[in-house]
Amino acid sequence: MALVGLCIWAIVPIQQKIHLGLDLQGGARVLLQLQTTPDVKTITSDVQNQVELVVEKRVNALGVSEPVITKVGTDRLLVEVPALKNSDELERLLKESAVLDFKICPPQVVTRADGDKKYAEQGAKDGGGAYKDCGPVVYTGAELKSAHPGFGQGGEPQVDFTTKNPTKFATLTRDHMLQQLTIFLDKRYVSSARIEGIISTDGMIHGTFTEDQVATLANELNAGALPVPTTIISKDDVGPQLGKEDLVKSLYASIVGLALVLLFMAFVYRLPGVLADLALFVYVLMLLALLSVAHAVLTLPGIAGFVLSIGMAVDANVLIFERLKEELWAGKSLRAAVKIGFQRAFSSVFDSHFTTIVGAGVLYVLGTGTVKGFAYTLFWGTVFSLLTAVVITRFFMDVVVDNDLVTSKGAYGAGGKLAAPGPLAEVR
Repeated sequence: MALVGLCIWAIVPIQQKIHLGLDLQGGARVLLQLQTTPDVKTITSDVQNQVELVVEKRVNALGVSEPVITKVGTDRLLVEVPALKNSDELERLLKESAVLDFKICPPQVVTRADGDKKYAEQGAKDGGGAYKDCGPVVYTGAELKSAHPGFGQGGEPQVDFTTKNPTKFATLTRDHMLQQLTIFLDKRYVSSARIEGIISTDGMIHGTFTEDQVATLANELNAGALPVPTTIISKDDVGPQLGKEDLVKSLYASIVGLALVLLFMAFVYRLPGVLADLALFVYVLMLLALLSVAHAVLTLPGIAGFVLSIGMAVDANVLIFERLKEELWAGKSLRAAVKIGFQRAFSSVFDSHFTTIVGAGVLYVLGTGTVKGFAYTLFWGTVFSLLTAVVITRFFMDVVVDNDLVTSKGAYGAGGKLAAPGPLAEVR
């Protein structure tokens, strides 16, 4: 009951907690081609990551649903923005280059920006917030040559950077010694570091960073320093009506399929089937809660993976319940049949689920676009399916059997068949 309550809390209200993809609620889709420049002769994965970071920040400024940005090959990005009505605005934002500014900020402004996200990002909307409360721009991203993650002498993560204008940066650091040099990307507060020495060509930013934070900060610095031009190869608008029709049809198919599965389990396996149906509802709540907590975007292929994993959950119960009936037909007591049935069916259940998990994992790692959505729901759906079959359904069965709530073998689908003859019993 605690698990169910936690899941319901995570997904309510479901309209706000579950984010729908472009194909289900309409929006805009743009395919970007990254172009080389004299300074950037090859589009590497690092450059691709930098452009992806800038695009994500710019699209988020539109205030629409979370964008889905997918790498296509080594030099393209597919940008999908659900619920976006003005695709021209998206195109304008994607064509702009990032603006990286360095300012000297008072300590109280830095402290407030570190703790107040709204205040830190206000500059992107109206030029206010932390961006306004700091001094003038003293250095720009165009004057920064490169930045990359590194490690200090004690092995702590840090950002190493190189400037294009050593004389200007040396003057800047000398005149503002021990003050806070603050970084703004498109007028959004990124980070702040205290100037501890005169820096000309090479410098470092160190502190209590994790490796992931260092990589993110280096990408943000590079995003302003190494913008590469992009060309829009294709641009598609998905109407909200088409997305709504797809959503209704897919939900209808899912409900009908789930209902047929529930009826089949109850009719064929009687009481265990009903208990499996209850466990299936818990499974659905768990998967929806995961989508909500992980801020995953649910697409039409994602729903397909969701429904397919429901079939995996039922398949596990079928293996277990058939084994249970065999043990009852062999003359085992109800408690013994339940225990042995789950134990002996576990290897087959685990093997079938594990192979699907591996396949879904490979699809997610190597796939792109909507293939990832399908693989994501199939992967976690199969994991939860295994958990549901061997833990939750088993819990329900133990509650019924240990308390002698239902003792008739017929209620477990094993009525009307005699025990196996002697020789077979000896082999068993």
